[in-house]
Amino acid sequence: MSLNHSSETQSKLIARVPVVTGRELPEWFRALDNGPSFLRCGERAKWLADEHGLPHGYAAAIVHEHERRRRNRMGFAQPS
Repeated sequence: MSLNHSSETQSKLIARVPVVTGRELPEWFRALDNGPSFLRCGERAKWLADEHGLPHGYAAAIVHEHERRRRNRMGFAQPS
């Protein structure tokens, strides 16, 4: 279960999250922050998909975006 999308696919999925899910990204990020403390992104995406009935691709994109933004806030460099 890969969470790696091309950057173009990731951008398109993230842009459509509110339309497809009816919820904005900050709401999904809060759900992840308040959800179970899984260590692996794949486990977090599976939980998000299962718990909230999301398509896996959108759940994975939300988890990836949440992690990317968390790293940016913490000052970690992004790999190229």
